[in-house]
Amino acid sequence: MIDLRSDTVTKPTPGMRRAMAEAEVGDDVFGEDPTVNELERLTAELLGKEAAMFVPSGTMANQLAVRLHTRIGDELLTDAGAHVYGKEAGAAAALSGVSCRAVPAKRGIFTADDLVATVRPADVHHAPARLVWVENTHNVGGGSVWPVETLAKVSRAAHDCGLALHLDGARLWNAAVAAGVPEREFASHADTVSVCYSKGLGAPVGSALAGSKDLIVTGRRFRKQLGGGMRQAGILAAAALYALRHNRPRISEDHANAKALAEGLVELGAEIDGGTVATNIVRFRTPGVDAAGVSAGLRKQGVALMVTGPNAFRAVTHLMISATDVATTLRTMGEVLQSLRPAGMSRAVAAAV
Repeated sequence: MIDLRSDTVTKPTPGMRRAMAEAEVGDDVFGEDPTVNELERLTAELLGKEAAMFVPSGTMANQLAVRLHTRIGDELLTDAGAHVYGKEAGAAAALSGVSCRAVPAKRGIFTADDLVATVRPADVHHAPARLVWVENTHNVGGGSVWPVETLAKVSRAAHDCGLALHLDGARLWNAAVAAGVPEREFASHADTVSVCYSKGLGAPVGSALAGSKDLIVTGRRFRKQLGGGMRQAGILAAAALYALRHNRPRISEDHANAKALAEGLVELGAEIDGGTVATNIVRFRTPGVDAAGVSAGLRKQGVALMVTGPNAFRAVTHLMISATDVATTLRTMGEVLQSLRPAGMSRAVAAAV
């Protein structure tokens, strides 16, 4: 199966499995797992933060950030497509008693002026804004990358308004490669940063939250409350360490494959959301052709995409997708589209529907 549904579908490589099997472990809740400690040290270093904390998932890392920066009844400001807003099962409200309000954005990116205009004046009728949330790269935005200058201005505006800023960097590794800057450059404008090892890097599980030492100390208590103390977690941390050291340098290959996929899809009559592909996510539509039928046809021939709408898809390249896989996907997509388009409908006509 050529599985393009997500970069979370990767499986550990032989080298990663060896690293996991040979990992030195201890009790992480007691702070005694040397492999976890090394992963946290390296992650904090890469992000330019004082400390980092290993957690099971990106959602847990994000929700710990919400808890650290807010109080019950507060408001979180982000764009409507942010993962924390619509993809975490209402956890901000359920776990921290925090509501989310949308800042106008384009492909998940908003300006300092957009933010300031969204912050409401203190009033007994309003939930007080406490936290600004930025996602980079932006999933729903098609893997869009925040310009560092824009992020810096948003950060200054947030702090001028007395708000903290969290950077959801689940795919920050991809953003750094695409922008040609180190991850710490983005992270320097945020009070806390979350990153995933299971997206883009190919680890089977794991994320981290990074920030000041004081915040992370408190975060460890909150992690314990959420059931995130994993004891001999070095077996998992070893996979993440391997991913950072071996898979981070090759991310540009995924971006090249995504661009090749997008270019081929356009030739087949598809429309790319936003018109461009910045990283490893390709969101596209097949005008005039039902997505369910396309997905079923592709599945029969060994290709999996994520259906996101009546004629909309998401495809994500990763370390288990090669240039040959992209070519095979395009050939198969062409065959499936041809079989599903009404008789006599050309690619140009289909694109205009």
